[in-house]
Amino acid sequence: MEQLFATGPYSNPVTPVLASRALERRFDAPGGAVEVLAGVSLSVQAGEVVAVLGPSGSGKSTLLHLLGGLDRPDAGEIYWGDFPVHEHAPRQLAARRARYVGLVFQNHYLLQDFTLLENVAMPSRILGEPDEERAAALLTRVGLGGRLDHPPSKVSGGERQRAAVARALALRPKVILADEPTGSLDHARAEAVFDLLVTLAAEEGTAVVAVTHDERLVDRPDVRKLRLVDGRLGPTDVVGATPTVA
Repeated sequence: MEQLFATGPYSNPVTPVLASRALERRFDAPGGAVEVLAGVSLSVQAGEVVAVLGPSGSGKSTLLHLLGGLDRPDAGEIYWGDFPVHEHAPRQLAARRARYVGLVFQNHYLLQDFTLLENVAMPSRILGEPDEERAAALLTRVGLGGRLDHPPSKVSGGERQRAAVARALALRPKVILADEPTGSLDHARAEAVFDLLVTLAAEEGTAVVAVTHDERLVDRPDVRKLRLVDGRLGPTDVVGATPTVA
């Protein structure tokens, strides 16, 4: 990892919590292989918030799945700190991912037969280290201290998504990957949930990479904005820009 970022645009005295270099991903299609990602490089530091913008179908979710070790690139490298994600199959990464990466999706994926407290405590229970105290504290922090014993069906969509944010932070991950985390909410609720995600991540020193098509949501000075165009990641003000890790 030190060599990867030793010179050139990857130069940085601090090892990124999340990094990729020259990622490529192709999918088979009736007319031939479709190249979704064509050399995506990214470097994210602890506590940083990065938004990846682009329309539906641009490859944003594909990129996030690769960064989270849920899929494997056709070429390129991915690192969680010094750990080479690209050298392992997705099924081999589950335990490490649980501790290193928090995931938030457009669909909250809360378990309907469990309370909000049980849902947020579930990651620690799965690892055999139940921590309901932290789960309760996180739910209180996101404004759900009075809903601990409620099942997901008894709270609003915005509250369910706030619980999903709390669950993503349960194991103190180094990075949160958020895939259209507010896509199912109206703009006011979406802003509230995204503000909460950014605030909590800052408090925990957690990096955030969020993909979204809603540019209004991330139009703020504390978010570094990149755009995915034609399989390449670049500054938001340059269409088809050269990949960047700035």
